[in-house]
Amino acid sequence: MAAETWILRTDLWGNPAFSTLTLERHENRVTGDLDGDRIEGRSAGNELTLTGTDGRGRVSSYRMRLRGTDLSGMADMPDTNDPAARAAHAITGWRVPERSGGPRTIDFTPTDYSNSWNADRKPVVVVWPGDTIHTTTIDSGGVDEHGKTRALFGNPQTGPFFVAGARPGDTLVVHIRKLALNRDWADSLDALVGRALGTSLVPEAAALGRPVKWLLDREAGRARPEKAQGALAGYSVPVRPMLGGLGVAPGFGMPAISTGDTGRFGGNMDFNEVVEGNTVYLPVQQPGALLYFGDAHALQGDGETTQYALETSMDVTVTVGLIPGRSVSAPRVESPDEIMVLGQAGTLDEALKVSSTGMIQWLRDDYGLTLSQVAQVLGTAMRYNVANLAGRNVGVAARLDKALLPPKR
Repeated sequence: MAAETWILRTDLWGNPAFSTLTLERHENRVTGDLDGDRIEGRSAGNELTLTGTDGRGRVSSYRMRLRGTDLSGMADMPDTNDPAARAAHAITGWRVPERSGGPRTIDFTPTDYSNSWNADRKPVVVVWPGDTIHTTTIDSGGVDEHGKTRALFGNPQTGPFFVAGARPGDTLVVHIRKLALNRDWADSLDALVGRALGTSLVPEAAALGRPVKWLLDREAGRARPEKAQGALAGYSVPVRPMLGGLGVAPGFGMPAISTGDTGRFGGNMDFNEVVEGNTVYLPVQQPGALLYFGDAHALQGDGETTQYALETSMDVTVTVGLIPGRSVSAPRVESPDEIMVLGQAGTLDEALKVSSTGMIQWLRDDYGLTLSQVAQVLGTAMRYNVANLAGRNVGVAARLDKALLPPKR
């Protein structure tokens, strides 16, 4: 019988821990692994009894009942604080479907949306590396392409998409194939974020923050303020659709994180290079990665200095891939011409350090440069731009022209 893959959710004193269980059945005998730990046991009808031993020799036992593609039961595990004590934990789980055929294109129509980057949200679809997802997003206020409110404001995301085979320590690869505007307007503000203001302007800027509606000419690929007048009467700009939100579920011990926030997992990055034709790399921190995306912008300048970009809905097509056994320290973006690392932190100083460190890692791991050689490259070719000033965290992108670099290893 072919190996079975199950995703287990263990309730550790109210905290969900997710793991990957792989089983092979030999009549009534069962072998396999649980996140790399050896598993063996027996099956009888719908009952499954397993024993697992971790790398430190600690033994856990599991009694589970299977109901189709779901399971439930209890685990008897060593106490996390007292190795001589035991603790019982409830377990639930579901079976990952087997892959059938080669890469597919999946058309997915969302029926609800997430306002958090959340490992405990049920996946909307199971996809495999090489599969392409075609779906839609709504705007940051929860409004769809027809002007109907579909979700709570605050950057509601489409997803999560479970990427079969992805495990913590891998890197998820998201190729952005197409971002297409699907309505003729966008919402924004006339605000200026506090981080961009000198003290002399603060009193005057306090009167800002009014809504500004933008008209999107999809055929011409341009946007203009609906009620522009005076010096802005003829103002229009070319659109450049992007995803403000793109992230995976944060790792164990992290609570669900608001879709207004960012971290190593990606999130509300608001980086205007997350565009059609580019590739985003994110560190997998949960089984299946659990990919979310949304908060589409028709256009955004560096920093998202008005707090809102040109917020709109969008048709999205992405292809997912996987780099097993290799992780990245921060989100990466690759265009046909550049490699970019996005640092996100509470201050611009810290975000710059994260982006620089991530770029150094990329050059050493993939291009074979020594630290001395990296220093020479950064000193002559590194460029930085402020990606995001509008969130609780700020973002700084480190960028290099690929034409200047040696061939990738």
